[in-house]
Amino acid sequence: MSHADYDFSNSVDYHYGKFPPMQLDYARLIGPATMAAEALARYDTMLKSLHNSQILLAPLRSQEALVSSRMEGTISTLDEVLRYEADHEDADEPTSFEVRHEAFEVALFGLAMRYSQKAMQDGQPLSESLIKRAHETLLSSGRGASKSPGLYKSEQNYIGDDRKKKVYFTPISPEQLGPSMERLIAFINGEEYLALIATALAHVEFEALHPFKDGNGRIGRMLITLSLWNKRVISQPHFYVSGYLEEQKEQYIERMRQVSLNDDWTGWCEFFLEALREQANRNLSTAMQISDLYEEMKVVFREKLASQWSIVAQDFIFSQPVFRNNRFTKRSGIPKQTAAKFTRMLTDQGLLKELSPASGRRAALYSFEPLMDIVRS
Repeated sequence: MSHADYDFSNSVDYHYGKFPPMQLDYARLIGPATMAAEALARYDTMLKSLHNSQILLAPLRSQEALVSSRMEGTISTLDEVLRYEADHEDADEPTSFEVRHEAFEVALFGLAMRYSQKAMQDGQPLSESLIKRAHETLLSSGRGASKSPGLYKSEQNYIGDDRKKKVYFTPISPEQLGPSMERLIAFINGEEYLALIATALAHVEFEALHPFKDGNGRIGRMLITLSLWNKRVISQPHFYVSGYLEEQKEQYIERMRQVSLNDDWTGWCEFFLEALREQANRNLSTAMQISDLYEEMKVVFREKLASQWSIVAQDFIFSQPVFRNNRFTKRSGIPKQTAAKFTRMLTDQGLLKELSPASGRRAALYSFEPLMDIVRS
């Protein structure tokens, strides 16, 4: 943001030399930390009980991409994002063809998240290079491509309201960013603090550093999930916190400002731990609804489809609740004629909704409404 004509009267500067904090009021944090840890443990136990959480919770990852992007002003819908993903093989070759750029940008967040998870599963550490690669993916196309994808900022950036021409926060200067990012990564991978408190401190520090020209909020919230997984708080990287942070956006921003303004690291940690607790409970509820639906549909798919392919079809449809018939065949391995018969039967049963009919070489587009009803809410 060009700042010559902006109001800086309420701006807070980065807390130079104060990370990590010298002291925290653990008497205030032990209760919230315990409740957050218990809620996360219940959620993680649920994940472990799922026959395949990667399949069942795939739509939740898309929902996280949607909400985290919406916090930065990118407005789309889950249906729109899943329609985009239905036409792009893992979105590995992103293109904005026939889609609004907002849905395209949300899909790029999902791609950056999947890249980071796979890199860590393959043994890469949570490092600066991993973060830069995620950022490069996030801003690889569309409007972000002109905002230095994968590169740290070279000019001072600011956080504020462009419409009101007000600056609320001045992050660290580019000259001092390098050593501070090194310190942050060492902190993330260290074991000096309790895992949840370390994650809280790391998140506010990343946002205060604001290391990139654009995309800092989305990368920072992505790092929450990766940090919890890295510290083995969750056994799989399927925890998404943006829903609560979006609802409490004003308090979220103000709590972060208070860290730099009044050294209030403890107040920030209290807020963050409550966010983890509340979101873990919500995620647990949603995951249980999806799991219950999956068990219910086992019987329905088996009876209605009466085929050796019924469970394969069910797994595909749960992982990609908006899909085209040709991809159904390609990704599931189900014979083409059988797949086409399945979609007809499931549409007749009211389980699939035809969003657009087959046209020319383009296959019909379907939505699995029972699952979409859960993840839309």
